[in-house]
Amino acid sequence: MNAARTFATAGRVLRQLSHDPRSIALLLLMPSLLVGLFAWLFNDQPGAFDQFGGPILALFPFILMFVITSVTTLRERRSGTLERLMTTPLGKADFIAGYALAFGLAAIVQAIVTVGFAVLVCGLEVTGPIWQLGLVAVLDALLGTGLGLLASAFARTEFQAVQFMPVLVFPQILLGGLLMPRDQMPDALHAISDWLPLSYAVDAVNAVAAGDEGWDLGKPLVVIAGVTILALGLAALTLRRRTP
Repeated sequence: MNAARTFATAGRVLRQLSHDPRSIALLLLMPSLLVGLFAWLFNDQPGAFDQFGGPILALFPFILMFVITSVTTLRERRSGTLERLMTTPLGKADFIAGYALAFGLAAIVQAIVTVGFAVLVCGLEVTGPIWQLGLVAVLDALLGTGLGLLASAFARTEFQAVQFMPVLVFPQILLGGLLMPRDQMPDALHAISDWLPLSYAVDAVNAVAAGDEGWDLGKPLVVIAGVTILALGLAALTLRRRTP
């Protein structure tokens, strides 16, 4: 992997993104709007938003980055852009790393906007530092980016890329601890949830909300980062130049 080619790829993606107002709005504004809607929904139930608002911050960036990354990467392959790029010294790892870097920067901005909106406008209260909540949101967005890049390698159309959501995203929502604490699930489902990265995203948010420190917070963050790196590595290995 070459750093110069990686940064060049990231710059190209960011320039393309800057000329797409709808994608920018989806990345930066939609998570805040969804968080605001969620806060409004529980407005008459004191404490409910503080309980569920944190996990929601882990969920929305993950889903949006998964969709945007998988569809955008697939579009580059179907349009022939990726095949033309592969005729240059650019390698698959450079391409994947460049995309991860570009969307990682977008994820940082997204996290700042979303967490700021949740805390300052919606009144979300957590015991731990706010920057830790932002860190979890960034890692979750990067996790969605990594899985989105991996899913794009196995899809032939944008519709197929979106169809991976029931396989890779929905089970994690159901078993990740958002709807029910994982320790209250049947043993078999609890065991499955231990292998789902979004479970650790919810654990990390809950740890920040409770003010936990040390390994209680560090373990889920390490797992999320490890799965993200693994997904990016597999995406680089399985990336195809074009769609048959």
